[in-house]
Amino acid sequence: MRIEYTGLSEMKGPLIMLEGVTGAAYDEMAEITLDGGERRCGRIIQTDGDRVVIQVFEGTDGISLENVSTRFTGKPVTVALSKEMLGRIFSGVGTPIDGLRELFAEERRDINGSAINPVSRKYPRSCIITGMSAIDATITLIRGQKLPIFSGAGMSHNELAAQLVRQARVENDNSEFAIIFCAMGVKNDTAEYFMKDFEESGALSRVVMFLNMASDPIIERILAPRCALTAAEYLAFKHGYHVLVIMTDISSYCEALREYSSSKGEIPSRKGFPGYMYSDLASLYERAGMIHGLPGSVTQVPILTMPNDDISHPIADLTGYITEGQIVLSRDLDQKGIYPPVAILPSLSRLMKDGVGKGFTREDHPELANQLFASYSAVTDARNLASVIGEDEISETDRLYIEFGNRLEKEFIRQSAREDRSLEQTLDKGWELLSLLPRGELSRISDATLDKYCKGATIRR
Repeated sequence: MRIEYTGLSEMKGPLIMLEGVTGAAYDEMAEITLDGGERRCGRIIQTDGDRVVIQVFEGTDGISLENVSTRFTGKPVTVALSKEMLGRIFSGVGTPIDGLRELFAEERRDINGSAINPVSRKYPRSCIITGMSAIDATITLIRGQKLPIFSGAGMSHNELAAQLVRQARVENDNSEFAIIFCAMGVKNDTAEYFMKDFEESGALSRVVMFLNMASDPIIERILAPRCALTAAEYLAFKHGYHVLVIMTDISSYCEALREYSSSKGEIPSRKGFPGYMYSDLASLYERAGMIHGLPGSVTQVPILTMPNDDISHPIADLTGYITEGQIVLSRDLDQKGIYPPVAILPSLSRLMKDGVGKGFTREDHPELANQLFASYSAVTDARNLASVIGEDEISETDRLYIEFGNRLEKEFIRQSAREDRSLEQTLDKGWELLSLLPRGELSRISDATLDKYCKGATIRR
């Protein structure tokens, strides 16, 4: 029989404190009942002897020190799971908000998941095709990888996220593919945009959406990605799905974590964020991967907005340490009207080398990607020189590099938000652009590869 505790010893913001509590544990769920019969949920976030601190999900409005009773469930926060989740929309704590019936749960799981034994991890191989040339050719997303997108305020990361949901796919694999989409701290118009886009495009049938609105309690924002990742692990490792998890915006999550830490009176670290933010983010990101002996995979694409476009900001900085590369969106390309504004040079996919090439994509893919990086890097030098001495004074080779850079941005990086390019189209377009340069400049490609894949283009000698 569970003990019921009447009254509170203290209340502060969304937190309530009880004293004289026995047998309660950290992260345990609590049922809070007001005098009028209203029930709210809470979670133990701190224990100190017989004193516990509870975060109330719905907030503490209407609660006083005397008009409330509390019971502890003896269980952590769990989420209902079933294959029926596909095509459904849930709140940040896993409650259906799409107007349909409650989910018939095959099982319930602790949203904190269980750590993957490093020895059991399977090395990520093979790629996920996004249909976007800038990503597929040079920053290839590998199945089981965690590859964040670094954006800035006002840029087109929401459109990019929606396009990923519509177009992402696993080729040459009979396994089923699903997407977990988790939006944290979004406004009503943004949430409406995502729901309408997924429904109209038909992508919603393979998507599980978790929506945490800006007006929702911050504790729900902290729980939302954990609910989403628990659903991803369930579909991947129990039902064999290859799951792509898109989380936006990690910056909103971190700001909620900062507010949550402040309400507990913890000593802040850099820019007011808690000192444990690194380990907290790692507890999310490290839930990506594949496991020996189990079907399926979990791939993560967290999206974060960098305050003032500062890539050294703690959120972007810590994310970069934990994840396996980054896709950086360029403010300059965005202002030129180029979508998606993917900055190729500062972007990186650390696992790309092991998931592309013969047997995975196409044998020329690695060499082509290396040459595109090298040639686009030379474009910057040529443009800088032309801005100093004038384009008429630079060499013919430098003029060719400038032409290559302009066409790469306008024809290769730029594409419509509804344009889904195959990998063959992307790689062939890359060869077409490289044919603008003298053969002697293509030092990252072997002669055999040039002879085989540039038959339709004239290589200047």
